[in-house]
Amino acid sequence: MKRSRINDIMRAGDDLIRQHGFVLPPFAYWSPAAFKGRKDAGAIVETRMGWDITDYGQGRFDEMGLFLFTLRNGRLADLRRGGGMCYAEKLLISRQDQLSPMHTHVIKAEDIINRGGATLVVELYGSDDKGNFAEDRGGLVRCDGIERRFAPGERLALAPGESVTLMPGDWHAFWGEGGDVLIGEVSTVNDDMTDNIFREPIGRFAKIEEDEPPLHLLVSDYERWL
Repeated sequence: MKRSRINDIMRAGDDLIRQHGFVLPPFAYWSPAAFKGRKDAGAIVETRMGWDITDYGQGRFDEMGLFLFTLRNGRLADLRRGGGMCYAEKLLISRQDQLSPMHTHVIKAEDIINRGGATLVVELYGSDDKGNFAEDRGGLVRCDGIERRFAPGERLALAPGESVTLMPGDWHAFWGEGGDVLIGEVSTVNDDMTDNIFREPIGRFAKIEEDEPPLHLLVSDYERWL
């Protein structure tokens, strides 16, 4: 993805978030130079809080992509010892018909919440005994606290305010239907470096062409820029 496109997506995403009554935290608006000059931002960098815009390395953001902002995130060490900050929270934007492809997690359980906009469609499959994608298996999820079984390939249509709770091994893909959707994600500690298992052999992060300076740094920029 071109950096200029990423900058435009950041601006548009921030506008949509504000339209729904949410405001990103102050560090969202630091320039790269300001971020680099902060001596108190170690936890933000370590836990990879911040902007995350991906086309999954496929170069087709409008068709397959996702806007994310990690608002807060704990440390895997706390999760492993069973105490401390064992949770994470994100805001996501799924554009109309923009696919977030089929994937699951090994560690993370998550609530996917339609915070506003159009309908959020979530397609579900179960796992085999080794946790692999199983085209012929369904499973059990909770929708706003109510348990329900899903058939393989079933599509949940979540209206604003509705949610689904997904556990490790619940394979899922999602997209906006009828318009763009602001999504909330509340989960156990988030590790996007290792805990995203895709059905197809695709990447988690975008490959960036630097055609202009970054408006704000992505979480995938931290190692190189900071």
